Amino acid sequence: MGNEKLHPTKDVVSRRVGDEIVLINLQSDEMYSLNRTGARAWELLGEGHDSETIEATLSDEFGIDRAEAQRELDTLLDDLAREQLVERS
Repeated sequence: MGNEKLHPTKDVVSRRVGDEIVLINLQSDEMYSLNRTGARAWELLGEGHDSETIEATLSDEFGIDRAEAQRELDTLLDDLAREQLVERS
């Protein structure tokens, strides 16, 4: 996804629960849970960072190589977009 800018949609609320973040889509009333790395990615999205910056941050903070961070982030962002939890700027 390169340096594409995504951000949480206005119809989603989030709450941190321990190491996870729980998301609720207010349009569908569906709940989603993000693990520790997904939760960190969500926080960075909410701060307005692009996917390239998020990838670098996850790589540094979790000690994984950039290629793995990119694959995992791309999968997460695809899933979030499919569930209408994020949208493009």
